[in-house]
Amino acid sequence: MVRFEKQRIPPLAGVGLKAQHYRNIIDEKPSLGWFEIHPENYMGAGGPPHQYLTAIRELYPLSLHGVGMSLGSPVKRLDQDHLARFKSLIKRYEPGLISEHLAWSTHEGVFYNDLLPLPYTDETLTHVANHVNEMQDYLGRQVLIENPSAYLSYEDSPYAETEFLDQLAQKTGCGLLLDVNNIFVSANNQNYDCYEYLKAFPVQYIGEIHLGGHSEELVDDGDAGIAKMLIDDHSSAVIEPVWNIYKRLLEKVGPKPSLIEWDGDIPDWATLYNEAQVADQFIAETSIDKKVG
Repeated sequence: MVRFEKQRIPPLAGVGLKAQHYRNIIDEKPSLGWFEIHPENYMGAGGPPHQYLTAIRELYPLSLHGVGMSLGSPVKRLDQDHLARFKSLIKRYEPGLISEHLAWSTHEGVFYNDLLPLPYTDETLTHVANHVNEMQDYLGRQVLIENPSAYLSYEDSPYAETEFLDQLAQKTGCGLLLDVNNIFVSANNQNYDCYEYLKAFPVQYIGEIHLGGHSEELVDDGDAGIAKMLIDDHSSAVIEPVWNIYKRLLEKVGPKPSLIEWDGDIPDWATLYNEAQVADQFIAETSIDKKVG
């Protein structure tokens, strides 16, 4: 088995690795900063997925973005088998970054397809912090925690989301993954200002940025009538308002590893690569502005 040295993720654009694009990447060796995978897709022992991933890891740095740790689940300890499989992937591929979601997705042995939100209370903060510490201690690595996309909010949430994430980072030493599309989706669904959220976000902990697309659905809002809801489905290109938030974020924090997420209705390689080039252009312009300033 090939052994890799840990390789940092550069402050450039990357994309989520999809099986449809394996051959394009290996054959064309595109100019791209890095790739990100969902480790749950590679927790088998071998086979073609690992053969391709090994070949791509020889060319590019890699990030692991977990979707199944369920850090907010009401259990005392995380799934030890899942942690062990996760750690095995880290040992095998030596990713530059590791991340997970501020959410829960399992309960009493039932696994849900969605990453479900949490109330932002002292009790939740202690509970999630314990799980983040458990994950980081077991893996021996810092984990970046991603802000969620939300469609509803809990009445019993004395902490603002930005304050909750700030406290979580202080308590655990974790970093943060800021998903810009999630800001846009949540702000529109819950009627608050994207830029006020960004202003309050503890940007000093950001280790990675995500960008993606979303869809719109019309829902019956009772007495209020039909309302538009944004769905964070990662099935389309990044829209201009999300790029605008991203530009403002880069002005605050400078270049950061920035991922294009496109998980549904996956396009051809050229289309996905073009999205990454757009992000790289924003990063390059920010770098020039900071040097001039």
